Amino acid sequence: MPHALSRFGLRRSLQAGAVLAVVLGLLAWWLLPQREGEPSGTLTFSTGVPSGVYQRYGERLEGALAKDMPEVSIRLRTSEGSQQNLARVAAGEADFTIATADAVATYLREGRPGAQRLRGCVRLYDDYVQLIVPRDSDVREVADLRGKRVGVGQQGSGVRLVADRLLTAAGLAPDEDITPVQVGIDTMPVRLVNGQLDAFFWSGGLPTAAVQELSGRFDVRLVPLEADLVARLQAANGPTRFYRSAMMPADAYPAAQQGQAVPTVAVSNLLVTTDRTDPALTEAFTRTVINSRDRIGREVHAAQLVDLRTAIYTDPLDVHEGAKDYYRSVKP
Repeated sequence: MPHALSRFGLRRSLQAGAVLAVVLGLLAWWLLPQREGEPSGTLTFSTGVPSGVYQRYGERLEGALAKDMPEVSIRLRTSEGSQQNLARVAAGEADFTIATADAVATYLREGRPGAQRLRGCVRLYDDYVQLIVPRDSDVREVADLRGKRVGVGQQGSGVRLVADRLLTAAGLAPDEDITPVQVGIDTMPVRLVNGQLDAFFWSGGLPTAAVQELSGRFDVRLVPLEADLVARLQAANGPTRFYRSAMMPADAYPAAQQGQAVPTVAVSNLLVTTDRTDPALTEAFTRTVINSRDRIGREVHAAQLVDLRTAIYTDPLDVHEGAKDYYRSVKP
C-alpha cells in the first residue's frame, strides 16, 4: 500500500509540475519582450571626421545600439561631414546620419539626388561655429582674415558651408580674399601649431575634444562672431534662417577663453534617414538615441543636450513614420 501511494503521489507531483511549467511558460510569453519582429540585419551610420563630435558620438551610440538591437549589425563610416553624409543617405549608401539643419536645407533647396526621400528622426544638439586663431594673432573679426591662410573644412562638410557664408557676410570672397585650406578638424589644429594656417573655422558641439586638446598645449583665442554679422548672414534667407546668435559659455574652453563668454553662431543637428528605412528599425534607433543621452553625455558632452521635448522638431525635414511611432509611445 505505501508503495502504491508513493507511486500515486509521484504521478500527482509530475502532473502538477507539468501544469506549473505550462503556466510559467504562458506568463513568460505574456510578460517578457518578444524577439519576433525585432529589427535585424545590418545598418550603416555615416558619422564625420575621425576626431570630430559626430564620430565620437557615433562610436558611443554604436555600443548602445548593439545592446538595444542585438540582431542588428552596425557599421560606422567616417565622412567629411554634413554634406557628404546627406548624399550618402540619399543614395542608399548609409541608413542613418547626422547633419546640420542648414546643410539639410541647402540639399533640399538645390534639389540634389534623393532629396525628397530624406526624413528626420531626432533634433539632436547644437553646433557652435568656432573661429580659432593663435593668441597673438591680429585677427579680431572675420573681416580681418583677408589675405590669411584659413582652414575652412573639407568640401563635403557643414563647416565649409557656414565658413563660406560667414566670409561672404563679412565682405570677403571665400576663394579670392583668403587662401582657403580644405582640411578637417583632424588636421587643422596641428597645421595651426606648425604655422601652416593662420586661422581655422570649426562647427561642432561644445566642447570639441580636438579644440580642447589644442587649447591645452598652444595659446589660442576664439574670435567673436558678433550679432551684426549673424544678422547679415541671416539676411540671405533660405538655409541661413537656421543660423542664430548664441554665446559660447566661458567654461567651454577655459584656457582659450580666459573666463569670457564668446558670441557666435549656432545651428541644430538632425538625425537623418530616408523613407526607405524600416519603421520598426527607425523607431528602435530613435528610442536608443533618446535613452542613451545621459550615458553618452558623460563622455561626449554635447549629447546631454538632446531633449525629448524638442527632439521631434526636425525642420526642414518631415519626421519619419517610425520616429513618430516612438514619440507617440512616450507622449504623456
